[in-house]
Amino acid sequence: MSASHSTPALESFRKSIEESVPVRTARDAMTRDLLNAHFQPIVDLRSGAIVAHESLIRGPRGNALGSPEALFASARTEGLTLELEQHCLKKAFQARSSQALGSQLFVNLSAYTLVTLTEQLGASGIVNSLRLVVVPPAALVIEITEHDHITDLKTLIKAVAVLRNHGIQLALDDFGNGHSNLRLWAELRPEIVKIDKYFVKDSPSDAVKVQMLRGLMRFAETFGTTVVAEGIETAEELKVVRDLGIELGQGYFLGRPQAVAAQSLSAPARAVINSAEIAVLPERTRASDADFRVERLAKRVPPLDKNQTIDDVARLFASDDSLAALAVVADGKALGLLNRQGFMNQYAKPFFREIYGRKPCLLFANTSPLMLDKHAGPRRPDRGPDIARPALPERGLRRHRRRLLLRTWHRRAACPSRDRGAHGGGAARQPADFPARQHPHHRAHPATALQRLGLRGVLRRSERLQALQDHYGYWRDDEMIRLQARSIVSRCDPRRDFVGHVGGDDFVVLFQSEDWLDRCEQTIARFNEKAVALFDAEAKERGGIAGEDRHGVMRFFKFTTLSIGAVRVRSGQFSRPEQVASAAATAKHKAKESTLGLIIQGD
Repeated sequence: MSASHSTPALESFRKSIEESVPVRTARDAMTRDLLNAHFQPIVDLRSGAIVAHESLIRGPRGNALGSPEALFASARTEGLTLELEQHCLKKAFQARSSQALGSQLFVNLSAYTLVTLTEQLGASGIVNSLRLVVVPPAALVIEITEHDHITDLKTLIKAVAVLRNHGIQLALDDFGNGHSNLRLWAELRPEIVKIDKYFVKDSPSDAVKVQMLRGLMRFAETFGTTVVAEGIETAEELKVVRDLGIELGQGYFLGRPQAVAAQSLSAPARAVINSAEIAVLPERTRASDADFRVERLAKRVPPLDKNQTIDDVARLFASDDSLAALAVVADGKALGLLNRQGFMNQYAKPFFREIYGRKPCLLFANTSPLMLDKHAGPRRPDRGPDIARPALPERGLRRHRRRLLLRTWHRRAACPSRDRGAHGGGAARQPADFPARQHPHHRAHPATALQRLGLRGVLRRSERLQALQDHYGYWRDDEMIRLQARSIVSRCDPRRDFVGHVGGDDFVVLFQSEDWLDRCEQTIARFNEKAVALFDAEAKERGGIAGEDRHGVMRFFKFTTLSIGAVRVRSGQFSRPEQVASAAATAKHKAKESTLGLIIQGD
């Protein structure tokens, strides 16, 4: 049959017959022309545009050398690594030329091959070779793929400089795997670094990997390097990478390698990139928490004997301003706790000293304070769910279109603790004195992420909680905060809703759940129902407690309730985070003044 009668169908049939013959060596695969270039898209995660393609070699299907790993392993055994890499370059350039790709082309070369080709061809030879295959130097990115240690880094740096002089860019491949390390990054100064898929896999649920990605991004910013996240295989991973601010992405979810290069992104991937829904990133407990023990925060002070008088306590508090509380102890056993602020408020009242000054101090002590073993760590299985939630991603606030910012606002009281040592000494400090990284309630992010929302500052403690604290002591106020946290967290979707603990009993929630209104109502109902149980029988009969307001006037305070001020945030409504915070503060203020419990702005 003459060549004039050859057709594409016959050519394809001939090649399929050729491929059916087993390929046993890399030389055999190259000689028989059985290797083909496939192209995998590299995507701009901001716009969804395909900005480049990576050329990946593929052998005949169903053959032992069909995978690139097996092919290059065979080439190393045969001593043909240089020849195979040159062959792969040729196939990549030919395929790109035939498809008239206008995007950048990423090709893989080992450091040895890159140096050898530069020495053999020289700068002019490389440029002329690219012209022959119609590849502009500025459109070429060479990925350094190293699975062996680079022994002659200085020679590699010189070779890279030659290529850069003609507009060819350098990428460091599989960073974080093998010998692609920070020194190589610092020495070569590549224009692009491709982060190994290890860091992307399971990142939606792995806080350590999220932190490592953030660290690599900071390093990239230092050197002005563009980062490509490899191995994006799920919508959730794409969302995390996108919201971390990584510029480019690559992976099966964005597009698989194929003989005909994709020119547009798939609908599922485009939907994620264009989605206004933000990723709720996992937050890692700080390392210092692992060594945290209550004993580190305790301050040893001489205990009180149960027979010491009220006047004795007043003199002790007056003589030492650092005393936050005093424990009443008998026979090495703690009987109660006297809090400085509550005690001194009572002691300053008219005729209090004359009436109670010589009475036993235990009369005004809290006999059921929160008790913590001195060896207790930050996590206690009996304390209910952790109120620290995943962190808000950097780009989160800029992306959402129709979202709800929920804010509940109170002020946290102190949490007494006790050293159960042999001396029976009492210890108590206010959480405001604790470093945020040490306190169990502030582990993930007391303010860092929320400051990006402009939520700064702390309002005064609500009079109702102040009265609760004065009446029962700090421990009951602490339980009220924990109930508030559990009520909020239990009604939020951990995959979609961001819960932030600003400090004390200040909380902020960014809802992405469509049923956010039901969740708010359920939160209020749960809290209001459970809060009643924290009052004693007398208060339950009366419907509340009597106490002083912030002006020193005795008032009757009903049961503690939860108020929510909610703001609908729509696309283009706000240009700065501070504006969202201001709207939330206004909604919060209206909610506290209202008897409805839930006020919604923006309808």
